[in-house]
Amino acid sequence: MGAPTRRISAGTVIILALVAVAAVCVLTGLLPTNDAEALGLRVAPVMGFVIAITVVAELARDAAVFDVLSQHLARWGRGWVIGLWAAVVALAVVSTVFLSLDTTAVIVTPVVVVLAQSIGVSPLPFALATVWLANTASLALPVSNLTNLLAAQRMGGDPGAFLALSWAPTLVGIAIPVAILTVAHRRTLFAAYRVPTGGAPSDRILFWSATGVLIVLMPLLAVMTEVWIPATAAACALVVLFAVRRRHVLRLSLIPWRALGLAGALFVLVETAHAQGILGFLDALASSGDGPGQLLGLAAAGAVAANGVNNLPAYLILEPSAHGPVALMALLIGVNLGPLITPWASLATLLWHHRVVSLGVDIRWGRFMLWGAAVAVPTVVVAALVLSLVAG
Repeated sequence: MGAPTRRISAGTVIILALVAVAAVCVLTGLLPTNDAEALGLRVAPVMGFVIAITVVAELARDAAVFDVLSQHLARWGRGWVIGLWAAVVALAVVSTVFLSLDTTAVIVTPVVVVLAQSIGVSPLPFALATVWLANTASLALPVSNLTNLLAAQRMGGDPGAFLALSWAPTLVGIAIPVAILTVAHRRTLFAAYRVPTGGAPSDRILFWSATGVLIVLMPLLAVMTEVWIPATAAACALVVLFAVRRRHVLRLSLIPWRALGLAGALFVLVETAHAQGILGFLDALASSGDGPGQLLGLAAAGAVAANGVNNLPAYLILEPSAHGPVALMALLIGVNLGPLITPWASLATLLWHHRVVSLGVDIRWGRFMLWGAAVAVPTVVVAALVLSLVAG
């Protein structure tokens, strides 16, 4: 018998097609050389950060950092699901803010789902909390989301100035989804469980070294402008450590090739559309004012576009319409807090769905979209209004 053939998924085919079209745009001059060079200089640090932080997260998971953390969460809950729920929410928020939304979707999701299953409660609210907070808590810092990194460049690159505008809408983005989930799943969350006994990590040197790297890295990501530098240093440190202790873990699949291909292709295609004047009609959405109506309109446009075509191209398409830091933050509210409805609105949502289904959690897209709409609409509206108060 011959070796089994490996099928290429439909998602991979679509990404390869987008990459091919993007390559044609560059090679044929549809995207002028000067524009292509400027785009490359702008996105190279962003893509470098995505690679580095993904490698850090994957190797930290292999070092059992997240497994040990979930065991501590179970003990901290003291037998009450609501206590465990609070700890899981805190984990999802911290992971998203400092390690990006994709880390929460890919790494934290299976940790909290398995944790819920191990104590005998429904994993659904825990799974939904990770995917919703992965998106909504990603407004906090430039490192939390790819869209933030792009916007921060236009805002001057100062994390403090970014946080001064993002902190209040981020709190709204955390509070509303958590409140809705707590009420909707109150019977599950206000119950008791038996505290499980946990095991020690198999390699304590790997565990403590990876933990130390994360402890040093997270504050650096919050205060440094060029976040790719500490992230790359952390990734290199962990790669060297694993090369000595657990070499077989190091593989090319640690790099998120699909995400990079999709992001790179979308960057080029949207920039080409701008260069060719195809998106000129969006000038009508331009907003340089900081009034509640203007900010709400820009946030709503971002949310609708994100659920229609994905949040990354939505940001790139609407970015020229946002004049000034406050308007850019309103757009980020739309493309970060809004993409909770359609499955394709955020790459993190697709990554999350693959993980939870593989763990036996039944997610029906129709119900997911209805609940997503019930959360996204009030979250975006309230966050935009809060931004107008903070900016005023």
